[in-house]
Amino acid sequence: MPNAYIDRGIIKWAAFDALNGYHSMLKEMQHRLGKKEKPLLSEDDYDTINRNIQEAITEQKEIELKYYSDGYIKTTYGLVKKLDFVSKSVILTTKEQIFAEDIVAIEVLG
Repeated sequence: MPNAYIDRGIIKWAAFDALNGYHSMLKEMQHRLGKKEKPLLSEDDYDTINRNIQEAITEQKEIELKYYSDGYIKTTYGLVKKLDFVSKSVILTTKEQIFAEDIVAIEVLG
């Protein structure tokens, strides 16, 4: 007589997903626990950011821009398309608009 055992595969782990919203709640908690305060920049940091953005504009070089958003430091890359003095923001060629108050660091690439 052949073996009558039939593996249920992933179904046997389905009990852990029985609670509605369990995975979404777990992801939200992990997101909240990873949040940090916005870093405070010194005058030297502001001078470095200013120098790097001027170099990137005059020499048309790509930048790595780090900014604070919703408790996290995020990174984006691109060329500076425009400095908007009215809204106090940097607009990149990737059509991203980063507000000056959120910028943490700018590095010139290449």
